[in-house]
Amino acid sequence: MDREKTVNRTKEIVKVSLRGIGVNLVLVAFKAFVGILANSISVVLDAVNNLSDALSSIITIIGTKIAGKGADKKHPYGHGRVEYITSSIIAVIMLVAGVTALKESIEKIIHPAKTDFKIYSVVIIAAAVVTKIFLGLYFRKKGKEYRSSSLVTSGTDALFDAILSAATLVSAVVAMVWDHNIEGFLGVGISVFILKAGIEVMREAISELIGVRIDSDLAEGIKAKIASFEEIHGAYDLVLHTYGPGQLIGAVHVEVDDDLTARQIDTLTRKIMADIYREFGVVLTVGIYASNTSDDISRAIRQKAEKTIREYPQILQMHGFYMEHEAKVVSLDIIIDFKEKNQKEICEKICSELQSAFPEYRFYVNLDRDYSD
Repeated sequence: MDREKTVNRTKEIVKVSLRGIGVNLVLVAFKAFVGILANSISVVLDAVNNLSDALSSIITIIGTKIAGKGADKKHPYGHGRVEYITSSIIAVIMLVAGVTALKESIEKIIHPAKTDFKIYSVVIIAAAVVTKIFLGLYFRKKGKEYRSSSLVTSGTDALFDAILSAATLVSAVVAMVWDHNIEGFLGVGISVFILKAGIEVMREAISELIGVRIDSDLAEGIKAKIASFEEIHGAYDLVLHTYGPGQLIGAVHVEVDDDLTARQIDTLTRKIMADIYREFGVVLTVGIYASNTSDDISRAIRQKAEKTIREYPQILQMHGFYMEHEAKVVSLDIIIDFKEKNQKEICEKICSELQSAFPEYRFYVNLDRDYSD
């Protein structure tokens, strides 16, 4: 993502967050007013929850501002991953809100209090429910549009707040019509949902920080684009690192004939890097696998290697086959399913089988990671 796009994205996310702060502060004022007059702890807690949502939006603004900073000597990949930290902080706020709501709801069940809801109270709470639904959908839409995990998280939080407010509305109606206080029971159920959502948001943010698998469609699209060059026989070992939404840096190996000159390879790799960045916005480094299976012996060894590897269903792919004729050295790479625990043992078995079939050659079977589809 270039600097201009990053700046514009930051501005738009800040605008959306400021709108959210304004809406939440209005809801805080109205709900606090209703809660105090009606002697309803659930409505007061709902107001406090809206105040925490305003805090979440402030955190989103701060996180987005920091994430939008350009690269520097200490952080040459930029500051984009700060957004994942922001999502983690918002998830913590959701978890605290869920635990607080659960505690207050249980106390409400044990010690129910008399409430005094009026028609205007129900109208205000109903309006708050509708407002929160629209705010949540708006945040999620803009979050996906600007690839902001913080906005998406805030949107999810707002939708759960709408459910919380809806439960408060139901309890208010029940209290007015049948004179029964069910706030506590509804609150327990909603608290569990809020806690579940907070845990999921935290898990996703942590996964992004650790590093997740490349999106299949993106990986297949990049490899298909590379394979469209007539000089390329295959694209392998695609690795992408995310440094914030839309900031991807990675590497790939391509297989070419071993008789290409350095000038031809340089021209080819520059074209590949330019096309991949233009189409996918990915900064890609291109490495080379040389292919030399034009003679009978190298073809025979490769066929034997492929046949041997087919006997192991846990092997997903073989690539990078190359034979040094003068040194009588053969090397190849394999990818083994992550579920297989004895990966090194399989490499050794394949190497041994090839060595037995062609004792005059030395074999090196290298284990690659299953980074992408």
